[in-house]
Amino acid sequence: MSEIVICECFARDGLQHEPVMLPLATKIALIDRFTDMGLTRIEATSYSNPKVIPQFADASDVLAGIRRAPGVFYKATCANVRAVERALIDSGKGFGANEISLLVSATDSHSLKNLKRTRADQWQNIADMVAAASGQYRLVGTISMAFGCPFEGRVSESDVLKDVEKFSNAGVELVALGDTTGMAVPAATQRLFSAVLREFPQIVPVAHFHDSRGTGMVNYLAAYESGVRYFDCSMGGVGGHPTEVKYGGGFTGNVCTEDWVNLLESMGVNTGIDLQRLLEGSAYCESVLGRALHSKVALSGLNPLLKSTARQAS
Repeated sequence: MSEIVICECFARDGLQHEPVMLPLATKIALIDRFTDMGLTRIEATSYSNPKVIPQFADASDVLAGIRRAPGVFYKATCANVRAVERALIDSGKGFGANEISLLVSATDSHSLKNLKRTRADQWQNIADMVAAASGQYRLVGTISMAFGCPFEGRVSESDVLKDVEKFSNAGVELVALGDTTGMAVPAATQRLFSAVLREFPQIVPVAHFHDSRGTGMVNYLAAYESGVRYFDCSMGGVGGHPTEVKYGGGFTGNVCTEDWVNLLESMGVNTGIDLQRLLEGSAYCESVLGRALHSKVALSGLNPLLKSTARQAS
């Protein structure tokens, strides 16, 4: 059994940042590859308004076309009640997501910029979404700017913990702490995740960090050492935020799946990932976007001290 759970975010958080619209068949092929790698959480699509983010106008077709594997969660991002209603329609047809995400920002300034709502309004929106979901999905809450905000600076850890408590009270099982523009340092990462694990044992904490300043991997290691076992990553380190949303400046990509898996496996941590298929998937992701991505493993290969690059989880 895998000791950790990685959610592959390329097909949603990754593509959200991309100006090139990928064909439906390519998106389905990507997700099927992620399933074949052995990933048990895959962010498949978003029920976004296609006028705002046209990349996901085909959300229902993607979910209808992918090949499912037992025990795998295929997540869809939902921004509002209308998005949840779309998810429910697809579920009724037999091809919906089995996990949906709910997003709140730790600061009002970022909430207004990113969600066009105050925090208070967004929490009401989340309550309405949870009610609409009617217990049909595993719910994942994400707290953006949990480690600092480019508009408001430092974020109070106690305020973040209050948001975790709100998600817990709403029946959310997984809560991701987002380092949205790469401000976290290992000490803060350990301190905040340790507090979540200590104060909310009913919650599964998830690390969702961006590698904006090259600190994503050290922060993920700090989270792992604190007891976190769920991580969000993206093949090639792509993604971050929509190109239309300007905040934080510069590169905001996710932690790179290939590099994080390589580090964990080199530490003797079983990721459950087929390493040969990981490398093949990495090359495929580069081919569909038509450029070299940000993976060091894609350039240098897996750690040669690993016994096998083709080992599968037993």
